[in-house]
Amino acid sequence: MTVTDTAAELVARSNRLGADPRNTNYAGGNTSAKGTATDPVTQQPVDLVWVKGSGGDLGTLTAAGLAVLRQDRLNALVDVYPGVEREDEMVAAFDYCLHGKGGAAPSIDTAMHGLVDAPHVDHLHPDSGIALATAADGEKLTAECFGGRVVWVPWRRPGFQLGLDIAQVKRDNPQAIGVILGGHGITAWGDTSAECEANSLEIIRTAERFLAERGKAEPFGAVVPGFEALPTEQRRQRAAALAPVIRGLASTGNPQVGHFNDDDVVLEFTAREKLAELAALGTSCPDHFLRTKVRPLVLDLPPAAPLEEAVTRLKELHLQYREDYAAYYDRHAEPDSPPMRGADPAVVLVPGVGMFSFGKDKQTARVAGEFYVNAINVMRGAEAVSSYAPIDEREKFRIEYWALEEAKLQRMPKPKPLATRIAFVTGGGSGIGKAIAHRLAAEGACVVVADLDTAAAEAVAKEIGGPDQAIAVGADVSSEAAVAAAFEQAVLAFGGVDLVVNNAGLSISKPLLETTEKDWDLQHDVMAKGSFLVSRAAAKVLIDQAIGGDIVYISSKNAVFAGPNNVAYGAAKADQAHQVRLLAAELGGHGIRVNGVNPDGVVRGSGIFAKGWGAQRAAVYGVPESELGAFYAQRTLLKREVLPEHVAAAVFALAGGDLSHTTGLHVPVDAGVAAAFLR
Repeated sequence: MTVTDTAAELVARSNRLGADPRNTNYAGGNTSAKGTATDPVTQQPVDLVWVKGSGGDLGTLTAAGLAVLRQDRLNALVDVYPGVEREDEMVAAFDYCLHGKGGAAPSIDTAMHGLVDAPHVDHLHPDSGIALATAADGEKLTAECFGGRVVWVPWRRPGFQLGLDIAQVKRDNPQAIGVILGGHGITAWGDTSAECEANSLEIIRTAERFLAERGKAEPFGAVVPGFEALPTEQRRQRAAALAPVIRGLASTGNPQVGHFNDDDVVLEFTAREKLAELAALGTSCPDHFLRTKVRPLVLDLPPAAPLEEAVTRLKELHLQYREDYAAYYDRHAEPDSPPMRGADPAVVLVPGVGMFSFGKDKQTARVAGEFYVNAINVMRGAEAVSSYAPIDEREKFRIEYWALEEAKLQRMPKPKPLATRIAFVTGGGSGIGKAIAHRLAAEGACVVVADLDTAAAEAVAKEIGGPDQAIAVGADVSSEAAVAAAFEQAVLAFGGVDLVVNNAGLSISKPLLETTEKDWDLQHDVMAKGSFLVSRAAAKVLIDQAIGGDIVYISSKNAVFAGPNNVAYGAAKADQAHQVRLLAAELGGHGIRVNGVNPDGVVRGSGIFAKGWGAQRAAVYGVPESELGAFYAQRTLLKREVLPEHVAAAVFALAGGDLSHTTGLHVPVDAGVAAAFLR
């Protein structure tokens, strides 16, 4: 088999295993294959091991994500290994074992793959395997489940010594196809890639059957009366009301993006007698608690409790959580431990409603929730056949504040200016709104693309990158109910809102005597009333979050410039312009900044101009519609046409952080229209 074939076969096996959540969690586990290649220097055969590198995910692994190391040099490390107290030094030594350019950075689990005497090795985190690994009598249950075919390995932190331990177990048990790693996961091996994969699946499926056949019916205890799940619509409304409050609490130390999960597995767990007891024990598998923190925050009220009472209690529990986390850090920190990274919860459980999880971006928040679902499944399995007994708190701290983990965090790229911020852009399906949505996403924000044309909004959200970066909501901004529904979708998707852009608009160009009451009402309903409704809904969320925020109005130079045949549009824009001043004055005490952008006519890419406004304005000025943009440019001081991206740049300038002390401002983006100078 060629080098290319070996790597391709490994990637294919990894993708198959990683595609099924029963086999391993997102970004969890690693796989490897051994083979022979020709050394390009000596032209002699050299034994190599290909192993999934640090980071990445088995389900989406490519050849570029593999580390390639020399087997002889990995074996030689055994003779210089300084012992478990200094095993972290071996990770740096892996770099000296790389072959050629080496591929991806070697992971902490490289020793497990390189030292185990098998051509193919899989290390996975299946819920069923971890359930046995975290059962109080896991060693006994492993023997009952597998006989001698799978061997128990007591808990040891991932590293070089664990690789040596597993290698020794394999030598001592030639009949074994793999091991259960206490508190952690499974490892399997095989002489061929197909055999290794089959052995991994045998361990996982056998454990699943064992738990199902031997397990008791209600491992989490009985349902607590009053803690059952609310009906779907009522549950979603309650979640939307709580989400900004919870996100604000979770962002006390560092700003966070949120994710909401009300799947049956979550609702069933939070309704049961053992909720508080099991949640307090925390998760066990290192992949789990590195993302979920040592334990979740659990609201101890029934879902029917008054909202105000629930909010008050959440704030009390959050203060207690922070104190408890700081005490946990102080109990275990050593002089060389990294500083505490933040004392806020990553997971909040609300009985009858669901789970809120948090992270530095949407994907991280979503994955944290997925990991806690894995943890629930693990607890269910362990409690079904025994009792759940995760690794102890000291071991959790050693991994959470591991120097190697800290070094990995320090290597992360610097966050973009709008990272962790959630933007809500009205009229985001085309023109200026589309450009704003793209720019804010490019600067790191999660974006809610709101538009009356839902299909257009969906197209923009898809262009931006999908639900971890952007979602689409249909929204008629002139409808109070529609605006409320749009914000509910936003806070359930991302946890809250930080930056709201009032951009939705339309234009009707008519002389005064031809402007109908319907024309007037339509212009004011969409822009004046619509901006008011959106800003009011936004302010509620922003105030509940208590972490400040931005509201930006896309007004117009017509708010201050009196042009012909434009009374309804110009008056509505003037209304918007004064809303900026009024709301800046009112909301400043909450740390909410309100500013505006006054563009000149934006012709190219504009949905408004394409729907008749362009033809109307061209007729007013006596120029062909195709030359309207050039006409506007020639009447400016800079002689430049204003494009959607220029308006988007102004929005970013206002919200990007450099103007943190600016509110009540209108920024002209008109290439210099002297008659529209602000006074």
